[in-house]
Parts: sequence; C-alpha cells; structure tokens
Amino acid sequence: MPNILVTNDDGITAGGIAALVEVAREFGTVTVVAPDSPQSGQGHAITLKQPLRIKQSQIFTGIDAYECDGTPADCVKMAKHILFKNKKIDLCLSGINHGSNASINIIYSGTMSAAMEASIEGIPSIGFSLDDFSHEADFTASKKVVKALLEKIFSVELQPTLLNVNIPNIHHTEIKGMKVCKQGDGRWKENFQEGTDPHGNKYYWLRGDFHNDDPPKANSDINAIKDGYVSIVPSHHDLTHYASLDTLSYLNS
Repeated sequence: MPNILVTNDDGITAGGIAALVEVAREFGTVTVVAPDSPQSGQGHAITLKQPLRIKQSQIFTGIDAYECDGTPADCVKMAKHILFKNKKIDLCLSGINHGSNASINIIYSGTMSAAMEASIEGIPSIGFSLDDFSHEADFTASKKVVKALLEKIFSVELQPTLLNVNIPNIHHTEIKGMKVCKQGDGRWKENFQEGTDPHGNKYYWLRGDFHNDDPPKANSDINAIKDGYVSIVPSHHDLTHYASLDTLSYLNS
C-alpha cells in the first residue's frame, strides 16, 4: 500500500480535508499533517523565528493524524523530516481547498504551496481546490473527481509531477470531464478598503476583483472551470522565464 500524505491550508478541521481523507484511504495508508488553524493565502511561507510544534489528533477514525502550528509548507517539512524520517512518502495530496486556486492564485495558495513543497522533495503531488469559498461547501462532486483522478494516476507508474486541480462548483452530473490545460492568464485588480477600528485607529483591508485576460477559447484552467470541466494544470517550482534567456543575453559579461 502506498504511503499517502494528506495536508491542506484551511486547517485540520476543514470539511475539504475530511472529504480528501475519505477518498485517499481507499488508495493507500494515509497520514494527515495539517495546520491547527486556517492558513489561507500563506503561499510558501515557512517558520524560521520560532520552534514548530506538532501533536497527534483523533479527528479521523483509523487514520494517523497530526496538527501543526506552522504553515502548510511547514506541515510537509515536518512530515518529510520527522514523521516519515525513515520511510517513503509515495504521494502528497493537498486540499480540498475551499475556493479556486486557478490562474495566478497558485502563487498565493497555501494549498498549492504544500503540494509544491512535496514536489521539491521529489514526491508526486496534487493540490485539489473546489470553486466554492463557503465554509459549508458541498464536496460530493469533488470526492467523485478525486477518486476518478486517483484511479487513473495509480493505473500507471507514479511520476514526480505537481498537478493543480480545480473543480467547478456544479453537481457531479453536470461536470463534463477533466481537461489538462495551462495556467490561466488572470490577475487581481486590488484596492484597500479604509476604516477606523473602535479605538480610533485606521486600518486597511485588502479587496479586489479577479480579471480573466485569456481569450474565450484559450485552453486555460479558468476557461475549463467556467465551461464545466475539471482543470488539471501540470505545474513546477522552476520559475525561470526561459524565453528571456536569449533576449537578455546582452547582460552577460
């Protein structure tokens, strides 16, 4: 049985991770290491200025589970170097996130950063997200998607791949299929809402609207989700802009 690490960024008590554990346990021996509180938007932050603590949790019956007081990336590091110090992690699953991580959101996502941290260690990794930010999100369709995808993946030899999987917020009978595509060309147009707290101190609350800059027929994750498909984006932690290597050659000395 493969060793499957399950983590997330919404915290160990989130509904999304419970749904992911429910499916993952059908495919291997599951160990959960997740934050003890919500860590959305933490990106790939790691804890350096204070010690990390990890303690066992009984939240999942029959599953070894641990809650960590660090970030999602910290959770993967703790699993790799402490809990799995003398054994192999065959697959890392992160999520199911409450909210989409399509397009540029992968940069900010704690869910995807946890999966990316595992990928850096050479562990095949998948981040799952549902396009519904509600705390009471219905993960029925998501569980069917996760099961179908894992069946396909385990039918071949696991490769050290990092996949960003986003699931549209529709009934499972309305999902048209899965589509391997590119990361969408989208961005946030941001602004700060200014206010005053009860003590008379000013505060600034980040707000924003998401804009999709891809043409309607582009093979992107944003368009796939909008069209009723599960988007699967092969991702990587190499952020080199290869097209600029030649155009910037004049800087060589």
